[in-house]
Amino acid sequence: MKPIWIVDDDQSIRFVLEKALLRESLPTRSFTNPRDVLIALESATEDTGPQILVSDIRMPGGSGLDLLEKVKAKYPALPVIIMTAYSDLDSAVSAFQGGAFEYLPKPFDLPKAVELIRRAVEESQREEVAEERMAETPEMLGQAPAMQDVFRAIGRLSQSNVTVMITGESGSGKELVARALHKHSPRANGPFVAINTAAIPKDLLESELFGHERGAFTGAQTMRRGRFEQADGGTLFLDEIGDMPFDLQTRLLRVLSDGHFYRVGGHSAVKTNVRVIAATHQNLEQRVKDGAFREDLYHRLNVIRLRLPALRERREDIPMLTRHFLKQSAGQLTVEAKRISDAALVWLGNFAFPGNVRQLENICHWLTVMAPAQVIEPKDLPPEVGFTNNTPNSSPGFHAATAPLNQEAYLHAATGDDRGLTDTLAASLPEVPKPLSTMTSAYPQISADGWELGLEAAAVALLATDRQDVWEELTRRFESRLILAALAATRGRRIEAAQKLGIGRNTITRKIQELGLE
Repeated sequence: MKPIWIVDDDQSIRFVLEKALLRESLPTRSFTNPRDVLIALESATEDTGPQILVSDIRMPGGSGLDLLEKVKAKYPALPVIIMTAYSDLDSAVSAFQGGAFEYLPKPFDLPKAVELIRRAVEESQREEVAEERMAETPEMLGQAPAMQDVFRAIGRLSQSNVTVMITGESGSGKELVARALHKHSPRANGPFVAINTAAIPKDLLESELFGHERGAFTGAQTMRRGRFEQADGGTLFLDEIGDMPFDLQTRLLRVLSDGHFYRVGGHSAVKTNVRVIAATHQNLEQRVKDGAFREDLYHRLNVIRLRLPALRERREDIPMLTRHFLKQSAGQLTVEAKRISDAALVWLGNFAFPGNVRQLENICHWLTVMAPAQVIEPKDLPPEVGFTNNTPNSSPGFHAATAPLNQEAYLHAATGDDRGLTDTLAASLPEVPKPLSTMTSAYPQISADGWELGLEAAAVALLATDRQDVWEELTRRFESRLILAALAATRGRRIEAAQKLGIGRNTITRKIQELGLE
């Protein structure tokens, strides 16, 4: 294992931590100031670098918060523990905003400090295993004829620098195809730079693509290289090209024509050698007819077109993809991979998957955390593909999530047995051969009426008893589900989960302990 780097100008702190960690067979390396740490990082290799970093905040010759910022810029996955006196807790809050793993208040309890460091080490090792497994994962999976056509096209284009247009629905894997085209091209050793033109505001997109000179606009304090310069010698992937503003399309056409462009506020032409791969889910021919997309740019981009099939067009790949994503998710969370029954695969195979492969991947993450048993059955599937939501009967517009609850359902809700409520709702529906869905989100969810109705049912049932803790009980259930869902969405990363929920890192850590979710 790599050493734990300790940064503190107090010799007694360094000595105590070194001896305590040595007893735990954890190697250490100590520093007295941030400057020496940064110098050591410059010469560190993959094997000699830190497993984790434990740093004080206030030291001569530099701040631990500044060190945190610089270390995270170079090693974003490295866990950093910030040591601080009680009077510096405001600084600790700033540390979390900068990506610190946890803070260690001084004077600290030594066993708790060692326990915290060991937790950070385990987190670091989990990240390393996840990266290794991701590296071993095939670029793309698919045995369906439509996907085999895509693979053959990638093979034919492997020695070409020609511009490619990838079309397909959102979530179908267009960026994976672009990365595969780059990896198997003569430019494989060059950079692959991706930008989603629909995700960047119009007034910033020009600077993102072409860069800007210092003073070009308010806030432009330094010269900045754009994506075209960053991708020089490699591949630039322009995702959702159909949403590019019309006036920027003219500038893009110029670059594609002669490889020259000007930075925003610049007067000297910049030359770049870039292969452009574009992608869109829109009908560009119709956009041209509507006057929203330049016809000459369309023909410039549309040299070779690859159409990526939607997941519903390659249903035979769903079992293989499901098992792959379940294994991948289990590796990221360091838990045993769950298996899925043939019956559950049939339900998944009949689902429309409006969010395509991305939606299937998110469902598998959800199942890894939320499914109660090691073998996933149809009743364990999330609402939009299971029995509890969007399952129609002969009456149009009827949904299980909005069906009236009978007394038995209220009784199930009172016991806290969510599966009982689910089964009761399912039993009230006639058998249907295929689940349908009008779901458009790529992440599992149920309608607002559905979960609020379930909450009301549980509340009514509990209030009908002699219990005096209804608020506490329902709040506990609600918070548990919310935190578990956030952890599933972030692959178990607590800081990111807290950010998504809009709460502090300390809050989510305390809630996980209080709710017994460790």
